[in-house]
Amino acid sequence: MSSKRNRLKNIKTLVLKIGSALLTDSGRGLDREKIADWVGQIASLHKQGVRIVLVSSGAVAEGMVRKALSERPADLPGLQAAAAIGQTGLIEAYQYEFSKYDLLTGQILLVHDDVVNEQRYGNAKATLQTLLDWGAIPIVNENDSVANEELKFGDNDHLAALVTNIIEADALIMLTDQQGLYDADPRNNPDATLIEEGSATDKRWLSMAGSGGKLGRGGMQTKVKAAGQAASTGADTVIAAGEVESIITRLLKGESVGTFLYAS
Repeated sequence: MSSKRNRLKNIKTLVLKIGSALLTDSGRGLDREKIADWVGQIASLHKQGVRIVLVSSGAVAEGMVRKALSERPADLPGLQAAAAIGQTGLIEAYQYEFSKYDLLTGQILLVHDDVVNEQRYGNAKATLQTLLDWGAIPIVNENDSVANEELKFGDNDHLAALVTNIIEADALIMLTDQQGLYDADPRNNPDATLIEEGSATDKRWLSMAGSGGKLGRGGMQTKVKAAGQAASTGADTVIAAGEVESIITRLLKGESVGTFLYAS
């Protein structure tokens, strides 16, 4: 365990981002068993005093499943409609699991203007902080149902980094369907090696990262960029596989799982 990873053992505020492929079992519908597991870990950490904001993808992917769409809609109205259908199921699934631990959730849907306009930025910050003060779990997503291309963040990795900046979180954890960042694409290169640790602002990582899949807009490149953005306010970032047993609690014990990208 590196001395820098030890910082994860003492964090007070965490932003946790979970991607579409994980949440929807690669497009087969919400994986409620995994959601229950992650919520249990979040509840355990919350009980220990860690304040957690959850940035959750999955609305469009869940909407695709509910509407029986085989491919992500290419047109904006189709994307917005899929998001509207999927968002209700996504929040319902989270609230059902969090209620088992007597925890309230609060849904926050943002567009780009909410973080570039000074007044709206202040409103978003105040709402998030109040929810945390009340002991609730804010669940943040992009407002895909109304945002046009000019108002979009582009992907939820970028949104998670901005939320990390807004609440000045100690760390950002991004759970994905990969073990972490590799020096080559592990899907087609058997010799690819996992990068266990490095600076969040190291420019080498972008050239090593691949692009996203069909369910989400992100990929490893957007996660590397998000780590650099989070580092601007001093937050460390971990990119790790969401299917690893007890992944969130293990990371906050400082275990060497996934890729740890530290803020300078």
